[in-house]
Amino acid sequence: MKYARQIFISYAHLDNQPLTADQAGWVSLFHATLQTLLSQRLGAPADIWRDDKLRGNDVFSDEILGQLAGTALFVSILTPRYLKSEWCAREIRSFCERAEAEHSLFVDNKSRLIKVLKLPVDGDGLLPPAAAQLLGYEFYEFDEDRTPRELDPAYGEQPRQAFLRKANKLAWDLAAQINALADTPAANDGNATPPAAERPAVFLAECSRDRREARERIEAELACCGYTVLPDQRLPDDEDEHVAAVDALLARCVLSIHLIGSGSGRIPDGARQQSVVVLQNERAAARSRSAGLRRVIGLPPGLASPLPAQQAFLDALRQDAALQAGADLVEGDLEVLKAAIHTALKPPEAPPTAPSVSARRVHLVCDARDRKDILPFIRLLRAHGVEVTLPVFSGDAGAVREANRQLALDCDVLVLWYGAGDEAWKYHQGNDLQKLCASQRERPLRGQFVLLAPPLGDDKAFLRALAEADTLDALDGLDAAVLAPLLAALGTEAP
Repeated sequence: MKYARQIFISYAHLDNQPLTADQAGWVSLFHATLQTLLSQRLGAPADIWRDDKLRGNDVFSDEILGQLAGTALFVSILTPRYLKSEWCAREIRSFCERAEAEHSLFVDNKSRLIKVLKLPVDGDGLLPPAAAQLLGYEFYEFDEDRTPRELDPAYGEQPRQAFLRKANKLAWDLAAQINALADTPAANDGNATPPAAERPAVFLAECSRDRREARERIEAELACCGYTVLPDQRLPDDEDEHVAAVDALLARCVLSIHLIGSGSGRIPDGARQQSVVVLQNERAAARSRSAGLRRVIGLPPGLASPLPAQQAFLDALRQDAALQAGADLVEGDLEVLKAAIHTALKPPEAPPTAPSVSARRVHLVCDARDRKDILPFIRLLRAHGVEVTLPVFSGDAGAVREANRQLALDCDVLVLWYGAGDEAWKYHQGNDLQKLCASQRERPLRGQFVLLAPPLGDDKAFLRALAEADTLDALDGLDAAVLAPLLAALGTEAP
């Protein structure tokens, strides 16, 4: 598609009044910064237009209509004043009506209308429906007393850096969209070629305000790596509609990412009154169980919440395998989280040689201190033609995590060797294995066992007394009789 102008900035002139006499107005600063950043990202001067004339009761000018007609992207700077301005309402309404008439308001699922929120606004319903559903770029933050404040260098160095970071993200997104529009044939072009295959999509769940900056950085990095990041529109405020929309988005994704913070996030209107953070994690866990969706859950180190409901969610998230289904739970800084995300996005490497169909494989999860004690176990199983794999204990944390995940997925039977590890170790290892059992596997899992090995303790004595079918009691010694349930699961007879 060809347009005479790349970007039209729509704004209320009141919002360009400088905070101090020696400064430029906020909109002028935004325009100049975007002009520079976008030009650098495009590799050519960006063509951005805004009306800098003060108007009173002027009629809606032909000049404005002419600029709108040939504009690729319409950037509206939303504020309380913008929503009250009849002039601004005409601009955004005229752009939407013209684009909808040409069936070009959304191109490749991207809106040509971009919302920049200089301040929080109430009453998105006053905007055209196409604008109300968009997420927008937030150029404001909250003070300690929860008072909103625009990102303006007049407030200090930190707001200045945040303003530049947001403008950079916007410039990258606009550059990508301008380039895509230039490569997209018009709807009535008889020479139009079929659209290219959609890039892999990643679900980046909504989060509380204290995790917004981290989420924005991850979103920007994923976009630069060529991934489509969803959701790309505001999800419904009705609980049932919200869940349905999340399920539809997750079905398109290869990975879901959940950034958990001390806040709860917004709460859709519904019977459960659960936050979007909780709801989206639940739906992703369900998708992981049903379709093997991979997930990463990120928590800052030592995260706690002053909100009782959010703290209860944090406690459950750390302990409940159902909430962690299919997920790698990462408690670390942003760089650790990004490393886990990129590891999860890597396609699994094909094994150098395909294993024999008749081969049986057991993966033994144990503590590093158990390595000498597990030798009889390995010898017994090898005598029955069973291959035994052991965990990787050293190396890069992300690589170790991924290697152990693949080992646990590529086996017929999982065995947790409960020897040197304490009760807490056994709990966390069992929890991780439960999550892995919900993942998609090429080899069906034939069985999962806990093997009790010395030294004897209260917890092991309790498990021995329960004598459940998935418990192998080797506290008094290990022989083929102890391993009989395991061998039966493998379809191998004990002597």
